[in-house]
Amino acid sequence: MEVVYEDNHIIIVNKHSGEIVQGDKTGDTPLSDIVKQYLKEKYGKPGNVFLGVAHRLDRPVGGLVVFAKTSKALTRLNDMFRRGDVHKTYWAITKPAFPQSEGELTNWLTRNERQNKSYAYDHEVDGSKLARLKYHVVGRNDNYCLVEIELLTGRHHQIRCQLAAAGCPIRGDLKYGAPRSNPDGSISLLSRRVEFVHPVSKQTVIAEAPLPEEKIWHSFGVE
Repeated sequence: MEVVYEDNHIIIVNKHSGEIVQGDKTGDTPLSDIVKQYLKEKYGKPGNVFLGVAHRLDRPVGGLVVFAKTSKALTRLNDMFRRGDVHKTYWAITKPAFPQSEGELTNWLTRNERQNKSYAYDHEVDGSKLARLKYHVVGRNDNYCLVEIELLTGRHHQIRCQLAAAGCPIRGDLKYGAPRSNPDGSISLLSRRVEFVHPVSKQTVIAEAPLPEEKIWHSFGVE
């Protein structure tokens, strides 16, 4: 487990692709339990350790996850995520490359619970929710494009769905149109950076995830 930031109220961890944030029907050990054990051992805490999950990342996605170490921080973080006061930046590797170097994508998304998949439309349909993001091309190589994404709304599988709808699915994301999977089962989407005003101290918190070790992430000339 890699801790990127920690204080008395918050801990930010770099999640590896394939890990689940909270327990699910698979029965696999979730990242939240691993963080609890870390806190228990580091601080010698007896009994149960409090840890609040303020948001989640899809299992095949890597990068930053923010947890609350106190109930006060959790309540306030939940409100901040709901209001969009936590600014999240993602990096994604796509193929084909975006033709424009930057832009904004706007779609209306519907969610199919049975398929665990979202669908994008260019107009409002029954049950849909507005989805918006900004993108900026960070680098290109012979085959792929590295894109930085700022979420303006928070919808189910929003980045994955909107990039696919734009004709640029994320590398390895079979569910949303990638032609082949990644060797490790991940998709090339990284929760790269978070920035927010600390819910207790009111100081600005900025955290950044390191790039995954896979060589392709380091082939664009940026770190």
